[in-house]
Amino acid sequence: MLTAHAKVIDGGRLVLPAEIRRAMKLEKGDSVVLELDGDELRVRTMEAVVRRIQEKLRPYKTDKSIVEELIEERRREAKLEDEGR
Repeated sequence: MLTAHAKVIDGGRLVLPAEIRRAMKLEKGDSVVLELDGDELRVRTMEAVVRRIQEKLRPYKTDKSIVEELIEERRREAKLEDEGR
């Protein structure tokens, strides 16, 4: 685990030390996600957040695309409407 000292400057800006930016592969303009957990602040890259979400959703993945599923559902609904007339 890498530990470094940071300082809050004007406007509430937090300056991340170079060694932290290098370790996280952050460059100027990159977005990060801040998470406050009690008195701890976590900084995550957007890539890390997306990866974590994908891992959590992986068990729900199907072979069909969501678009295909929606089209099939709409066709079933349309068929039921036609039969009900």
